[in-house]
Amino acid sequence: MCGILAALGLKGDVSTLRKHIVELSSRLRHRGPDWSGIYVNGQNILAHERLAIVGLHSGGQPMISNDGSIALTVNGEIYNYKQLIRDHIPDVKLKTGSDCEPLMYLYEKYGSEFLNLLQGDYAFVAVNNVKKTYLATRDPIGVCPLYWGKSEDGSVWFASEMKSLIDDCKEIDLFPPGHFYTPETGLQRWFNPVWWEETRLAHGAPDLLRIRAVFDQAVVRRMMAEVPYGVLLSGGLDSSLVAAVAARKYRELKNGSKILSFSIGLEGQSPDLVAAQRAAQFIGTEHHEFTFAVEDGIDAIPRLVWHLETYDVTTIRASTPMFLLSRKIKAMGVKMVLSGEGSDEILGGYLYFGHAPNAEEFHKETVKRVKNLHTSDCLRANKSTCAWGLEVRVPFLDRDFLDEAFSFDAQHKMFGQGKIEKYVMRKAFDRPEDPYLPENILWRQKEQFSDGVGYSWIDSLLAHTEKHVSNADFEKRAERFPVDTPATKEAYYYRTIFEDQFKHHSAAKTVKTWVPTWGKSKDPSGRAQKFHSQHDEKK
Repeated sequence: MCGILAALGLKGDVSTLRKHIVELSSRLRHRGPDWSGIYVNGQNILAHERLAIVGLHSGGQPMISNDGSIALTVNGEIYNYKQLIRDHIPDVKLKTGSDCEPLMYLYEKYGSEFLNLLQGDYAFVAVNNVKKTYLATRDPIGVCPLYWGKSEDGSVWFASEMKSLIDDCKEIDLFPPGHFYTPETGLQRWFNPVWWEETRLAHGAPDLLRIRAVFDQAVVRRMMAEVPYGVLLSGGLDSSLVAAVAARKYRELKNGSKILSFSIGLEGQSPDLVAAQRAAQFIGTEHHEFTFAVEDGIDAIPRLVWHLETYDVTTIRASTPMFLLSRKIKAMGVKMVLSGEGSDEILGGYLYFGHAPNAEEFHKETVKRVKNLHTSDCLRANKSTCAWGLEVRVPFLDRDFLDEAFSFDAQHKMFGQGKIEKYVMRKAFDRPEDPYLPENILWRQKEQFSDGVGYSWIDSLLAHTEKHVSNADFEKRAERFPVDTPATKEAYYYRTIFEDQFKHHSAAKTVKTWVPTWGKSKDPSGRAQKFHSQHDEKK
């Protein structure tokens, strides 16, 4: 991942504007510490902070096409770029080995129509200097962050993080995933899979062989890299499946070598550390285990909120250990990791889904959660890791896997009454003749990351925020925060940090809070759900 900033249609002295954009872009340097670039053409300025993963020595950005007609700044990866070159622009003489360079020529050839050809995670802005227009877009689910806004002078701005826009834009908002924007068309949705309509229900049974094959392909697709990489391994089903598939392919690619795996938890009390060690030993990774103290996590929260740009309780709870782990991983020289985000939204794996009244409502909730991933788990995974210049890739959000996972009746995803959550995914990889995982990992119950690192983590956060938010202040919370008023002292604590750091009237509207839809408890912790710890055995 990288950091991008684009300011289009600026007014004023170009030299002064260029210096200003350079300073704003530097706020994104944690995302791309390898090198910086800037492109100026008239009143349009593109900036880029690069984390080099593919095309290490020749993929600097912003990129300029051979004839100078197209300029491009990209955050992300295009996994099928070689196929795109072969099938659509075979005669173009490319100057770099970057997976992003073909985007310029696809844009030039097809306009916005080329977006449906892409397999990748990305946010980018491309400027057509000949036609005097531009295209801004974001990947289908929002794995890569993108914000946009408009300045008083009418210029339009795009950036990987909100902090680069708050000085200049009168209004700021999230750029919606699966959309593009041009001055001529305005904002348009381009990602329209059949399952996107929540009321459109699929029928039939899941094809377990195909689920496994498509997921395997999604993991392998994301192993495209020219730098050291590894896998995040919590010991839960999702990260363990990613690690298992990646470990097999890595041994094939690297002549029997072991892929690196990483886990984190509170010393002596993390169920995730125990499970991760068991999974790593079985699948054959070079495993690295780290621990943190509660005080370390609490001390990191103000800095973490600055990176995350959210005050959502669930996101901050889960991001803290991931943030601390990412720093350790980057210190080892690793620049990219695979992770298991997205599975619980797609397959209805959160324990509150056990309260769904019927298959139709279950399905609607999964689609709703996928649509909001860019405000929660995608945001957490991307920004927690990019804070240290580490890229995260998420195979469960592969376009082909999404289509497959929504192709069968949601009745097969429902659980409770003796059936464990994400049964379909577990069964697809239940191969006694060639096991991917040990039984007690493949059939381990869902444990949300903020719980799995150690149950005292959330308990300590609650105690800390109770101590630091007075009853008097909390009673007046609606006066201070009339919009999205915090419901707990923990939420109030994070909101005050956010408001102190992002002093912009529209900053809070970029945040969406996460709460369970069903069940008596509105605490987002999985432990608060009655289904927790009910499924210890294979069902």
